[in-house]
Amino acid sequence: MIFLELVLQNFGPYAGKQVINLDTRIDRNNIRPIILLGGMNGGGKTTLMDAIRLALYGARAQCSTRGNLSYGDFLTQCVNNKADPINKTRIELVFEHIEDDKPVKYRVVRTWEKTPKDGKDSLGILGDDETWPQSLANIWDEYIENILPLGISNLFLFDGEQVKELAEQEVPPPIVVDAINGLLGLELVDKLSLDLEILVNRKKKENADNQDLAKLEELETRLHKQMEQKNFQKAQLQDLEDHVKNLKVKYEEALNKYISEGGKIAGERSQLDRERETQVGKVENLRKTLCELAEGVLPLQLISNLLSQVQIQGEKELRLQQVQLQNQVARDILTTRDKRLVSFLNQLNLERETITSIENFLDQDIDSLYVDLSAELYDSETVKANVKANNYQESFLNADEETLSSLDRLVYGLPIVHNNAKNHLLELRNCLELIVSLDRQIQAAAPPEAYIKLQKVREMAEKEWSRANTNLEILNRQFIDLTTTIDKTKRELNSYTDKNLKYQSNQHLIDSVHRVQENLNLFKEKLTLRKLNKLEEEVKNCFLYLLHKSDLVYRVGIDAKSFQLSLYDLHGKLVPKHRLSAGEKQLLAIAFLWGLAKVSGKQLPVAIDTPLGRLDSSHRNNLLERYFPTASHQVILLSTDTEIARKEVEILRENQAIAREYILEYDSGKRETTIKEGYFW
Repeated sequence: MIFLELVLQNFGPYAGKQVINLDTRIDRNNIRPIILLGGMNGGGKTTLMDAIRLALYGARAQCSTRGNLSYGDFLTQCVNNKADPINKTRIELVFEHIEDDKPVKYRVVRTWEKTPKDGKDSLGILGDDETWPQSLANIWDEYIENILPLGISNLFLFDGEQVKELAEQEVPPPIVVDAINGLLGLELVDKLSLDLEILVNRKKKENADNQDLAKLEELETRLHKQMEQKNFQKAQLQDLEDHVKNLKVKYEEALNKYISEGGKIAGERSQLDRERETQVGKVENLRKTLCELAEGVLPLQLISNLLSQVQIQGEKELRLQQVQLQNQVARDILTTRDKRLVSFLNQLNLERETITSIENFLDQDIDSLYVDLSAELYDSETVKANVKANNYQESFLNADEETLSSLDRLVYGLPIVHNNAKNHLLELRNCLELIVSLDRQIQAAAPPEAYIKLQKVREMAEKEWSRANTNLEILNRQFIDLTTTIDKTKRELNSYTDKNLKYQSNQHLIDSVHRVQENLNLFKEKLTLRKLNKLEEEVKNCFLYLLHKSDLVYRVGIDAKSFQLSLYDLHGKLVPKHRLSAGEKQLLAIAFLWGLAKVSGKQLPVAIDTPLGRLDSSHRNNLLERYFPTASHQVILLSTDTEIARKEVEILRENQAIAREYILEYDSGKRETTIKEGYFW
């Protein structure tokens, strides 16, 4: 399938008749995939996407601006404000499709007046022979479902916001899950199983008597009502989940404002004040302790080196005094002995000269012994000389043993006192820093009036969020209970009819259908695994191709039920999605859509509105060079001048990827958009 032409007449901001050639064939041998349309925000780009959807699907189209409007009101809203009421609004979409191995061209035409009759448009289908096959218009919804099903259209006609939403969510939204099932062909199994169930119920009705038929109808009516209620609750759940998300965002904003404007600190003001008082008390105690230490021996730490020298000198003097005392005692003993010896010699009547020589020898011997004993203590030539010269003056402290013992205790205990003082000073400094920090926090606290207001807003947002969460849990339980009830009703219906069927021929058919449904479920499981294995490989290859970073992801896993993507590195470890940058998440979402398109095997055009929003330059270049030229045989890009700017469009032109370029010129005064050939540059 390929779009060839789009015609707009009095549609939205497009006044009059305007034609866009979408054919990618410049000539017979020159085909380029990209149709580039540039326009500023609010200039009508999204309106073009809505026009394509509206032309294809009519009342079923999922247009961006429809909201909850009825189809008639939406058509009225789409009429150009300045259009002549006589002239009709018109959309024409020409596309080519292969049927029976031959290209067939169709022109889909939808027209309506300012106030559509019966709230509908007029649909016409013009074929190759320029005729209006009315029969095709009557079955157009079924026909277009075979070419481009509505359920998968959002996977080929999408915008940047849709990609952003898909990138941020852990699990794809239900509309994307349904589209994926349709794209992979999985919904055909469910549809066949449902058709078989309808056939079984029809056969049961045929074979039941009046009483059985009434019971069957009552069960089916009950089941129908329960299914309607389930669908209603499902829609309620979706709305409530969205409401809870919005309330959560509102609460987080209120909480952030409460914290940033000092509300949290104001709420903790009394605790901060108590903490400050505690720290101030500790500071006072520490200062008092330091003062007490300063009143004691702590100041002597300033002369600790001198005290050590005094200690050493005192020990020397003490040892010298002890030696001198011992020497004096020994000298006295020897002197007394020498006197007795001289007295004895005098009695021997020796010559006086001889006795005098002996006395001199004894005196010199005593002096020599005294000098040798003193020198042994100091082992110094200087000391020996001083001792010999009787001028040894090294003793100047003259401290007694008790005083030196007190000095020893002082020198030993002074480092301990000094360390205690240092620890107290460090603790004092920490306390003072903490007091300064507490003062800053107290100063940042919101005033009482502002605190009350911030607290009220936060509590109200939290209460609303909590209430909505509670309601969501209740509704979830109700939904689960209702699902259980429906399963019970189905079992009752099957059990009742199984016991009361009268005709064995239809019973055989019913039994066969049950076996077929079991086989279908098994077939669906295997088909899903087979499709998902192929899809995982395609998504991984597309992601790495776009990312151009081969070491980030080694394998991509896709959950068979929720279709949640999981990334794994080379070692088989899970790569959390939050580790990816915003640009990498968007590339992953695009790779997911691209992989789906490849696995589906459908040759369909791709239209992208706002394709490069929120991407940095490197990721933009990857999309420009790797994705857009190869995403499909036809890629329609609707961009602003900042997304595909001068540099980007030059890259596409150099790669010969652009077939046609258009600019959407919006006149704000007239509130009209005109389509012209060319781009911004």
